[in-house]
Parts: sequence; structure tokens; C-alpha cells
Amino acid sequence: MSIRPGDETPPAVMITLEPKPRDLGDNFMVRRALPAIEKRMVGPFIFWDEFGPAHFPVGKGLDVRPHPHINLATVTYLFEGEIFHRDTLGSAQAIEPGDVNWMNAGRGIAHSERTREQLRATGSPISGIQSWVALPEAHEESEPFFKHHGVDELPLIEEGGKTVRVIAGSLYGKASPVKTYSEMFYADAQLSAGATLPLGAEHEERGLYLTSGEIEIAGDRFEKGRLLVFRPGDAVTIKALTPARFLLLGGANLGPRHLWWNFVSSRKERIEQAKEDWKAGRFGTVPGDDKEFIPLPDH
Repeated sequence: MSIRPGDETPPAVMITLEPKPRDLGDNFMVRRALPAIEKRMVGPFIFWDEFGPAHFPVGKGLDVRPHPHINLATVTYLFEGEIFHRDTLGSAQAIEPGDVNWMNAGRGIAHSERTREQLRATGSPISGIQSWVALPEAHEESEPFFKHHGVDELPLIEEGGKTVRVIAGSLYGKASPVKTYSEMFYADAQLSAGATLPLGAEHEERGLYLTSGEIEIAGDRFEKGRLLVFRPGDAVTIKALTPARFLLLGGANLGPRHLWWNFVSSRKERIEQAKEDWKAGRFGTVPGDDKEFIPLPDH
């Protein structure tokens, strides 16, 4: 968004990103907002995919075969449906709407994400957000871990036509139990038509991803499917013109990161090493899902 002639101050929304569609295979489409040319990261968030709403027919489902990660945390958050996670640590966990699956890849982990056979027998809906959170340099090579947090574990704020669930980090005086390594916030907000929600300027970088409805910020209107990046230092107020749902995200700027395939690192040579490790099978196998894997891309 540009400054209009005659404006005395820049707009509150510094950048508006429109996600790009990507096919993950079998016609399963996602909309990728980060990384973008205009903005590579928002706080520690370096990757952002929205998927669905979609419905798998009988016999079909999600099949993300085992694949590796380093130097980041993956965060799965669902609006509808279920995904079953397995990883090289032996974790085996279903995630449902409102839960958090937080996987700290650290020095290296591999995992798979699939639809269970029970749901394939009936068909099932799917909708949610897959994001990656970069780790501070001091914690990039930390021990891998996986932690599931049920919806009832996450702080919920309900008042005046709005509900806010704090997924990770701290916001509005509430702190999520999710273990993180940097100052950040991530929250799921739902507003009824006419309701407003303030967002203070205490966090270095702040964004909003609108999944449904229409909102207004400082006189500008925004429709669903947009990632808004706010100008640093400006408090903003979000007004719902219709019933709306959006994710609030951001935190401290961690500095530049290299990203290639599923690898993130502050050091380019570390990504080269991860490539060799995956080709050589040094990430290990996923118990319960060790018959196939995604090979290293050739470009």
C-alpha cells in the first residue's frame, strides 16, 4: 500500500501480501503468504501456508510423506478436520481444531502428516494454517522436540463480541504454555460484526492474516486471504465490518535467514550439510511411517 497524495502520515498497514497458490500434489492446494518478495519474514515467522477449506472424498486424504527440517519450529493449527503427525522422535499425535502441534526441529528432525484410515473411510474436511518459526541463532542447533497442546490449554479471552485464543507467546496479558525461544506472539481472533480489537505497538514486527470476513483498519478495508504487515511503532485498531476471523502474528526480528526446501538457517553452509544428511539417510526414519519419504529436490 502506498501513501496517498495529501496524507500527512503513512498508512498503518505498511505491506499487503496476497498469497500465491501452490499445489502440494494430488490437487491439494495451499495459499502461501510467506516468504514473499516484499517481506521475507514477520518477526520469527518465515513460512505461512493456508489450506482449505476443502473436503477429501471417501478414500482420499492428506499424505505428506516423511521429510526433514532444521533450525526452525513447525506449527500446525487447524480450523476444521484432523491431521496425524509422526516424527523421528517417535511422536504419534492427531491434531484437531484449536490444538497446537509444535515441532522444534533444532539440529534436525523428520516427520510426516497424514489423514488416518478411519477418516479416509468416510471422507473428511480440512482447513488450517501451517507456519514455520525461525529459531534464534543460539538455539538453531537445539535438541529437537515435539509438543502437543490441546485447545483447553491455550488462554482464551472472551469479551465484547470478540474471542482471542493465544496460540504461542504472549498477547493481551496472557501467555501460551507453548515453549518458544524468542519474543513472539501468535493468536486466533474472531470478531462479530461491529466489534473492535486493539493491537499495541510493543512488538517489533506485527502482522494479521485474514481468513474470513471483512475488516477495517484506519479507514482502509481488507478482505479475506490477505496478510497485512503493520508499520512498526503504530498501535492499530481492527474493526470487523462483517463477522471476521484472523490470525495475529509477529515478534522480534531475528535477522536474515536462508531458506531452501524444508531447511531454514542463518548459515548457508548448514543448509548444504542438511541436504547431504537427508540424501545419506542421517535424519533417521519415522516409526510407523518408514516405508516411503520425499526425496531431496534436484533444484
